[in-house]
Amino acid sequence: MKLVECVPNFSEGRDQKIINAIADAARQVPGVVMLDVDPGAATNRTVYTFAGPPDAVVEAAFLAIKKGGELIDMRNHKGSHARQGACDVCPFVPISEVSMEECVVLANTLAKRVGEELGLPVFLYAEAARRPDRARLPDIRAGEYEALSDKMGRPEWAPEYGPNEFNPKFGVLTAGARPFLIAYNINLNTTSVRVAKEIAFTIRETGRVKKDAHGKTVTDQEGNSERTPGLFKNLQGTGWLIPEYNRAQITVNILNIDTTPLHLVYDKCCELAQNLGVRVTGSEIVGMVPQRVLREAGEYFLDKQGATTGIDEAEIIRNACITLGLSDVTPFDPALKIIENRFEKKRPLAQMTVKDFVGVLASNAPAPGGGSVAALSGALSAGLASMVAALTFDKKGFEVVRPEMKATGIAAQNILRKQMNAIDDDTAAFNRVMEGFAMPKKTEEQKSLRQKAIEHATKEATLEPFGVLERTISSLDLALLVAEKGNQNSLSDAGVGALMARAAAYGAFYNVLINLKGIEDKAWCADIKKKAETILQTVATKAATIEQLMLDRL
Repeated sequence: MKLVECVPNFSEGRDQKIINAIADAARQVPGVVMLDVDPGAATNRTVYTFAGPPDAVVEAAFLAIKKGGELIDMRNHKGSHARQGACDVCPFVPISEVSMEECVVLANTLAKRVGEELGLPVFLYAEAARRPDRARLPDIRAGEYEALSDKMGRPEWAPEYGPNEFNPKFGVLTAGARPFLIAYNINLNTTSVRVAKEIAFTIRETGRVKKDAHGKTVTDQEGNSERTPGLFKNLQGTGWLIPEYNRAQITVNILNIDTTPLHLVYDKCCELAQNLGVRVTGSEIVGMVPQRVLREAGEYFLDKQGATTGIDEAEIIRNACITLGLSDVTPFDPALKIIENRFEKKRPLAQMTVKDFVGVLASNAPAPGGGSVAALSGALSAGLASMVAALTFDKKGFEVVRPEMKATGIAAQNILRKQMNAIDDDTAAFNRVMEGFAMPKKTEEQKSLRQKAIEHATKEATLEPFGVLERTISSLDLALLVAEKGNQNSLSDAGVGALMARAAAYGAFYNVLINLKGIEDKAWCADIKKKAETILQTVATKAATIEQLMLDRL
């Protein structure tokens, strides 16, 4: 799922009616989930955090900005936080399957629309900045709202979008794109803030101020303090005491999770703490976190343990939560704290017992049917490839193929997840077709709308088994690899995996064909059919190769 987070900051933190109205404006967009609304009375500012598919998030941001512009008057605004607009800043943050470059495009899309439709000036900052002097928000916001009447209208302050003129009611919007920021605390078994700060100063990017032999600050020729750089870039940090926990914490902000992975920060803190005679007891993530942060952490720690490959993602994340001690001071619930989990679809079929699934399958209900069974066959194929890779990874004498087995296990688990999702997605797609047929058809307009809905739903229902079919090629490649290079005691398992992939392919192909009959767009049908037939030919060739290998070796 393509997910983007948006974190607009509005210059209102006291009037609950206005705060709620802005949130409601964003919530009305289908697919968008409001993750957090954090108002501050002293700052007179509210930070909204919502996420969803890219286009939906841009729409939600626009509607929120429009509503904020209607209700907030910057001429009356007072607060302790720096600001220059009713919606002061609006960054887009990549969460899953979205690049930073795409978020830059989203920032430009929003800024252009705000400039054209609302007639407001918009600057671009951070990764979306077009000028070096606008990369940093404090540089753009110099002098705050009160300076805008003098700044706007001058060529050097021309906004990227919208009019170059002072808007006294709204001020200026600054839109941009930035990496995900994590507020993260590492817990120590001590109340010593000195120790916590010692570790924080060692790891943070700015490091520590240099001292001479007499303890005096070392300065350069211009009188500026010299510093010893820290170990991690894009990391801010210090140490403090949390009375309610009765322990000291190293508190950090990770400004870029790509350059500074959370698990490396935690591991280094453990090492430094031990050198100082204390221990890290766990850690806490403030707010929510993208799934990949914990997946990467789990993979890192499992790899350090020399653990087997082909581990289910839920188990990888569980390992990360345990190793990082995320429930040390407060409970950590992945279902609530991982952003993607807030968007997880219900998958009743995949969560059934085998007995219950077969029972529903054998009933007179039209779904689940052959499409879901084909997807299940594809999942079983990937599962067997993962199993053989894991058994080979741990087997003495197979050390030379361990890297390949590790990569195979990861690839197989990825296919497994997608094929498992397809079990429910195929049935859901069929149900949408049925919903189309149930639409009213009394008038010509109703008939037209009904036919369009059926056509669209049937195309979607065709693409579900087509996706299952496409993935069987990769499954067969994995089955062949583990059959040739894997633990030969599991050779028959690799062979059965190939058979399941072949069955999935033919089952999915049959479902593609039956759905094509109900689609009026014949050019689209011809294209899909040709692609499906080509894939099936490849599947048949690969399956025959593995079958011959089985007969030769078993």
